[in-house]
Amino acid sequence: MQNNLGRFLHKRAQLGPDREALVEVERGRRFTYGELDDRASRTANALLTLGVSGGDRVAVLMMNGAEYIETYYALARIGAVMVPLNWRLVPDELDFIVSDAGATVMLFDGEFDETVGALHERDTPIRSWIRVGGGGPEFSEDYDALQAAASDTYPEIETDEEDNLFIMYTSGTTGLPKGVVHTHATMTASSITILMTADIRLNDAYLQILPLFHVGALAPLTAVLHKGGKIVIMRAFDPAQIFPVIEREQIHCGLAVPAMLNFMLAVDNHTEHDHSSLRWLQSGAAPVPVPLIEKYAALGIEIHQVYGMTETGGPACLISAEEALRKAGSTGPAFFHTDVRVVNEAGEEVAPGDIGEVVMRGAHIMKEYWNRPEATAETIVDGWLHSGDMATIDAEGFVYIQDRKKDMIISGGENVYPAEVENTLSGHPDIADVAVIGQPSDRWGESAAAVVVRKPESSVTAEAILDWCQGKLARFKQPRIVEFVDEIPRNPTGKILKRILRDQFPGPAPE
Repeated sequence: MQNNLGRFLHKRAQLGPDREALVEVERGRRFTYGELDDRASRTANALLTLGVSGGDRVAVLMMNGAEYIETYYALARIGAVMVPLNWRLVPDELDFIVSDAGATVMLFDGEFDETVGALHERDTPIRSWIRVGGGGPEFSEDYDALQAAASDTYPEIETDEEDNLFIMYTSGTTGLPKGVVHTHATMTASSITILMTADIRLNDAYLQILPLFHVGALAPLTAVLHKGGKIVIMRAFDPAQIFPVIEREQIHCGLAVPAMLNFMLAVDNHTEHDHSSLRWLQSGAAPVPVPLIEKYAALGIEIHQVYGMTETGGPACLISAEEALRKAGSTGPAFFHTDVRVVNEAGEEVAPGDIGEVVMRGAHIMKEYWNRPEATAETIVDGWLHSGDMATIDAEGFVYIQDRKKDMIISGGENVYPAEVENTLSGHPDIADVAVIGQPSDRWGESAAAVVVRKPESSVTAEAILDWCQGKLARFKQPRIVEFVDEIPRNPTGKILKRILRDQFPGPAPE
């Protein structure tokens, strides 16, 4: 069978058309595999009538829901390339992504009319705008009407497993995001290694609460539907609804970042709902504190810590609940079809307990960074993807992350790269120098803090600097606090000594 992700959904529908595939929590819509497959084909044929063809990039600015999922599979069927957009970004940030990707079509939810209106006024490559839900700007077409008018026949388009499937942008350490390119082949391999490692079963109900513009959401969704399970999807994370949904839908498994796990336990009545169906929750994007794992263990819920990257299509390392307690602080050994090593600067494996860089190899590694051959060559060396994450590895192959890539901050599960925030703050007329560090946050795990040197004669306030960030950075990237200093510490080559700043301003971050 052709390794096309769109065909995988079609095959599942043929094997079990009446099996339930998708449940939308907020809207109460339920879809069988047969219904979801037909909707994906209708969307694919509608896009074909608009002139979308193989290799075309199509931007998607949507909340979680059926339309997002069917668009993903529809684009796969016709060989087009999805560009998932983080709906927390502001127009300036989205403008760069759609322009860099060369996206010519955008599908969007009504919640984003204002953002899309701002993009429409700019010189982007987008020529067709499709709005879910009808109505909306006069320049947009109606997704529902286009889909209803299209055939539900599977479009027999010639595709190849090496064709690009999606370009998912990650915040760049140089201040500009890079597009991670995955193909049908790499995401097929991602799905297989997830299914061979994680305990996902045919009749499982999987709780999908992360936004689908994240690989930590899209990769497991792909795997669950590949397996034939049921996705129970929330439009957006609402901690008060998690345990009621687990009880009502008899959820078996899911994934939540540590900040979400904390919010879920903070809901007063979480113990009032039956969660006996729930076998495990994976948690990634940041280290899971052992006390948090123990709190869930006391409820009979296993927390499996997972480590991966957009560049790996999701998987790298996974640890079980039992091993998480025995191997406190570890993110586990490698996934089944994945090789993970910890190496020194010469590329040699370090001895157990020594610190080195995490490198990974597998068929699920990204194809490339979009239009960035030099960055690709620096990241993938002799087939090994260099993560930039520093770690140790023990004699049993369990990896312990020590320091995050390029001083990255993880706030509520979102990656925040200080260089991007620093570049924005450097444009302030009263700032002479700036460094951004992470501070611990009980609410978000970490939050950004700006350390600022004022220009001579300036008396700019912290409040004014924080206000200046509004509209220039997504909210999760904005600093929570500004600290003023006379000088930013640097080494002889000019690199900021952030270790000194973290010692000087340890936090915690204000909430």
